Amino acid sequence: MGYLVIKCGGSVLEQLPKSFFENIVSLMKVQQLKPIIVHGGGPNITQLLTQLEIHSTFHKGLRVTSNEVLDIVEMVLSGSVNKSIVRQIIAAGGMAVGLSGVDGMLLVGKPISSTRELGYVGKIESVNPRFVKLLAEEGVIPVISPIAIDGDGQRWNINGDIAAAAIAKALCAPLYMVSDVPGIMKNGQVLSQLSVSEVEELLKDETISGGMIPKAQAALECLRSGVEEVVIINGLEENGLIKLINGMTIGTKIMEDVTCKISQ
Repeated sequence: MGYLVIKCGGSVLEQLPKSFFENIVSLMKVQQLKPIIVHGGGPNITQLLTQLEIHSTFHKGLRVTSNEVLDIVEMVLSGSVNKSIVRQIIAAGGMAVGLSGVDGMLLVGKPISSTRELGYVGKIESVNPRFVKLLAEEGVIPVISPIAIDGDGQRWNINGDIAAAAIAKALCAPLYMVSDVPGIMKNGQVLSQLSVSEVEELLKDETISGGMIPKAQAALECLRSGVEEVVIINGLEENGLIKLINGMTIGTKIMEDVTCKISQ
């Protein structure tokens, strides 16, 4: 049984149909895969920040994160959003455990830039997937919020796409990025299959923009490290995950031919 990392974008979480979670359980019980969920929660964070009248801005698709904002980010991602996904997987007949990147130092982070213009926004320095693998081997679906930690105990807000990519790299697992858009688009049409160089060109000419930028960058990072494929799909497509596993053309598949080794 191979691993499969599924990144659920915050923009689509509240809209995901019951069949999506049934598909995840089916991937494990029928397809004999070991799904691992990584999630965002941006709209939920924005909603609570607004209610608390805490100012928040974005820079190149990433939320500028002060210490005050970081408290809210962790509260929402590792609390309400994480447990909502766990509940829905259990209701669909599966078993799930909610984690954050802090637990077991799953995600070790550091500042995303030396200038600190983004505050406590981090990038992944290393992944320790041991506990995730243990859970998956026991038929439990890990559900991971993208908060990282460093050796001093400092938390870091990690973009969910980047966190999912790092975990996929560590496990040499395909990465499915579930969003509220049908894939990477150009001139109103979904691009069904792309190479690394084609994605680089679309980033360069700004065809890929906004929230799709970190998704594309995460995909490139995975593929350059030997992950077989990254697929960006619309989570609202009925039984989309099963259709994809069964070979149907859905979303945008990005591929590169490099060998990968699983992290211990």
